[in-house]
Amino acid sequence: MRYRTILPTPRLSIVLRRVGVAISVACALRPATADADAHAHAPPRAILRHEHPARAKAQPAAPKKATPSKPQPTTKQPVTSTGPRVPNELGRIPIVEWHQVVDADGTYKVSRERFRAELSELHARGYVPVNLSELLDKTMNVPAGKTPVLFTFDDASPSQFRYIERNGTLVVDPTSAVGMLLDFIKAHPDWMAKGLFCMLPAAEAGHAFFGNKGIDGQKTEWRFKKVQFLTQQGFELCNHTLWHAKLNKYSDAVVQEQLARGAMAIDSAVPGYTVRGFALPYGLWPKNRALAFNGSWYDTKSKRDVRYHHEAVFEVAGGPARSPFDPAFNPKSLPRVPLQGGTKLSATLDQMDKPGKWARYVSDGNPKTVAKP
Repeated sequence: MRYRTILPTPRLSIVLRRVGVAISVACALRPATADADAHAHAPPRAILRHEHPARAKAQPAAPKKATPSKPQPTTKQPVTSTGPRVPNELGRIPIVEWHQVVDADGTYKVSRERFRAELSELHARGYVPVNLSELLDKTMNVPAGKTPVLFTFDDASPSQFRYIERNGTLVVDPTSAVGMLLDFIKAHPDWMAKGLFCMLPAAEAGHAFFGNKGIDGQKTEWRFKKVQFLTQQGFELCNHTLWHAKLNKYSDAVVQEQLARGAMAIDSAVPGYTVRGFALPYGLWPKNRALAFNGSWYDTKSKRDVRYHHEAVFEVAGGPARSPFDPAFNPKSLPRVPLQGGTKLSATLDQMDKPGKWARYVSDGNPKTVAKP
């Protein structure tokens, strides 16, 4: 085969130069394109994330198409008192104690405004009311992340539970503690009507089963109706002696009469009711401590022995109580958090949110297990 030599003409030179540029550009682009293809098909780099176990979720699917992007800054979520908590069912439980709920704070008194605020604070900080029976029987069914709280009301004053008459019908006074608590529960359906009312059946100044003799507008015939109403709602009843006696001053016989007649009066209002708890008036124990738990008194009218048995005895103070799952739990001496005058709830709750001996009970949501920290 013969080849001819073609000398470039000016026009052909221009064409060749243009082709040469195109070839050069193509050659320059080919390596870049190959690198891009290799990058697109390379496995993505692993991204490490640390998540709280309670918030752990499935890892997101790998993106269908890798597109270059700038790394996004991560935002650290603040830790709040209402955020996720590590389950700890050996932690402390507050047994809060109210007496009179009136216009202003004072000795054994809290204002109505403060009472509502304390209910709101307990709810906002993840507390759920329970009954004494649930505490003793270890049957508290508390949602995960929540903490049980036991409400106790001492002295059965009209400020705790008042009736008012409207068109011949008895209505719970919305400014009494019971009225405010029921209204709060209605507005917060995650709470139930639970708590313990420590009764005085024959105290003076209108403290006989929440009021009598017209004191504070309360009629004597309303007393039993109030006690019955409380149990129908779901609340429980507690012995507080017959008329708030300082038991350390009396003989064994008088101590047993005070407690037996207190339990008998509750049974008269709610036949067959089992009284499981007793709150010490002024926190004073009888000389014979055993009588705080068991005893009897002979009723000359019915000619029978009236016996009482208390599984739990409440002190007047002492701070948050141990969990019933704690081996050191002692229902025969349950400390409480008294709320009155200058004693504020927030200080105790703040302490319970910290590590230490008062660290709060936190439910794991499973009543069949006991979560340990």
